[in-house]
Amino acid sequence: MKPFFFTRIQYTSGDWDTDQRMPVNLLHSLVEYTTIPVDQKEKVVQLSSNEIFRSPFCYLSGHKLVEFSAQERDHFRRYVQNGGFIFVDDCNHDIDGLFAKSFEQEMARTFGPKALQKIPNSHPLYTCFFRFEEGPPTTSFELNGWGDDLVHDYLKAITVNGRIGVLYSNKDYGCEWDYDFRNKRFLAEDNTKFGVNIVTYALTT
Repeated sequence: MKPFFFTRIQYTSGDWDTDQRMPVNLLHSLVEYTTIPVDQKEKVVQLSSNEIFRSPFCYLSGHKLVEFSAQERDHFRRYVQNGGFIFVDDCNHDIDGLFAKSFEQEMARTFGPKALQKIPNSHPLYTCFFRFEEGPPTTSFELNGWGDDLVHDYLKAITVNGRIGVLYSNKDYGCEWDYDFRNKRFLAEDNTKFGVNIVTYALTT
């Protein structure tokens, strides 16, 4: 089995290079909790590059405008339709913010206006490794009054052939998991456990 590697998508619009310590922290959690072999170095791949088709798991985030070029849109669509998995996280944790609105418009343009749907909290994503009976765990960023002041009790997804191809969060997990993994011992509960579920789901479905 080849080692799992974390791929961050670089896109031409907006600010793609966010939450720089998050990937290392998440990879450390995979080593700590699972038997998945892991390459501990993050890869950055341009969405317009064919390199994306070699990645089993991709991450895309930002605060600003998301507007793909024609080639980026084509690669995003083909990657997802061919069985790829992209975890998209809104760093603004705000359904009315620029990232959220522009990303959802981009998904409607790419896959159709009804492709992105809320997923039920009974979805296998929430029980495929650790159990999250109440759905997606809340982040501290949702609770501190920034963004739209809402706790989003759901995630959205684009499903292809019964499997999530794009998992979309307004919860700002990227910032929540953006710390040195050695500081994890100070947390009452390891907040990266849900990230382990996301990767496990991506690799096993």
